[in-house]
Amino acid sequence: MIKLSDLLFGVSIKSVVGDITSVMVNKVEFDSRKVSDSDLFIAIKGVNVDGHSFIDLSVADGAKSVIVEEIPEKINKEICYVQVDCSSSSMSVVSSNYYDNPSSKIKLVGVTGTNGKTTIVTLLHQLFSELGYPTGMLSTIENKIGTRSVESTHTTGDSLQINKLLSEMVLAGCEYCFMEVSSHAIHQNRVSSLVFEGGIFTNITHEHIDYHKDFKEYISVKKRFFNNLKTSAFALTNKDDKNGNVMISNTKARKITYSLKSMADYKCKVLESRLDGMLLNIQNHEIWVKIIGEFNAYNLLAIYSTSVELGLDKDRVLERISILNPAEGRFHTIRNSENITGIVDYMHTPDAYENVLSTINSIRTNTEKLIVVFGCGGDRDAEKRPKMTAIACNMSDQVIITADNPRTEKIEDIISDMTVKLDTVQKKKVLVITDRSQAIKTACTLASEGDIVLLAGKGHEKYQEIEGVKHYFDDVEELVESLNINQ
Repeated sequence: MIKLSDLLFGVSIKSVVGDITSVMVNKVEFDSRKVSDSDLFIAIKGVNVDGHSFIDLSVADGAKSVIVEEIPEKINKEICYVQVDCSSSSMSVVSSNYYDNPSSKIKLVGVTGTNGKTTIVTLLHQLFSELGYPTGMLSTIENKIGTRSVESTHTTGDSLQINKLLSEMVLAGCEYCFMEVSSHAIHQNRVSSLVFEGGIFTNITHEHIDYHKDFKEYISVKKRFFNNLKTSAFALTNKDDKNGNVMISNTKARKITYSLKSMADYKCKVLESRLDGMLLNIQNHEIWVKIIGEFNAYNLLAIYSTSVELGLDKDRVLERISILNPAEGRFHTIRNSENITGIVDYMHTPDAYENVLSTINSIRTNTEKLIVVFGCGGDRDAEKRPKMTAIACNMSDQVIITADNPRTEKIEDIISDMTVKLDTVQKKKVLVITDRSQAIKTACTLASEGDIVLLAGKGHEKYQEIEGVKHYFDDVEELVESLNINQ
């Protein structure tokens, strides 16, 4: 049990009904269904649900204190009500206090941007772990406490989940943690009370306009993360992105840049690229890496830059970067006995489609066909659907449109959005096979020696969500079976 007054340290309080010094709190909850005796319930106004509607239910289940933005009309004299301007921001502070501010006891580095977040945090975790540093990770694919894996449900969890995991990392002796920071998490104040050792900006392109009002707001939200970094932290930005300098313009942190195309603190050049890897020049040192694509050269440079800024030996870092393996579902490549190459990638933005397809096209010969299998997620930004379809048609020989995660949308409506703007030439390249498994089998049947089959959009995911129900589905497994690969 912990005093309510201790939990509220650092919270901007408007008013209080009751005595915060006399109330003891068992645990903190913002989901009324999880409230039990002596809990603190935080009423948050969410996108779809307002937690203020569940105050009475939480009190009935045992809550003795609540944090609210609006004091209820009917007051229960046995309950302490704490009014604040922003419940989500207050929850971030309370969550950190509840778990004894674990982010201040570990070197926490946040990675934000549209693409590359998962790859960077995964490879940083892999790199630091292999160099002997106990390291944590918070990512889209999974969370890690040292070598122990914990299931991940969101790109960035809620502030209670984050602080709980960080607390476990501290107890496990982790020295570092690398964390994906999504725009949703920044906007919803899930990371506002965390102490970051550094922040990394990858790039910013059209994404999440279904959530943010417009692209300007999306940029503004990402920028807020860097504005909140402390003076002793570092802010590492991709100088080649047109918004790279904008991101760090108002930060108090130490400003550092990385680039493939212009003058920067950290430089890299792609010397050679093949389907099995790349030859890079990083800071005038040549290394061969097992990861391909110019976009991954940026990711690897960000990893190198971060490692050096955190004090690691440059030569040891370069040696380990040369043997790093790609993050799960990020340009995962397999090949069968007939020399047909299958690639699985999580790409789900127009920019990512251009990057991945450009990489493949720069490597393949004119005699090798590129067959792309993809769909678009339901209940998500529909504006990017025709853009990604046009890119796929323009940059490949055959496109098979299929289901991704339609969620609650009809697959026919999604496909209509995807194809509505295609011209006659583009339409000739398109096959529509709504069953994803059958679409993959068809693509592999159409492929011959030397051809490439790209499965786009789902990457590491092990399910398809159809009409709100998740069904087991693994693109890699489907590809292995369809290409008759014995593993």
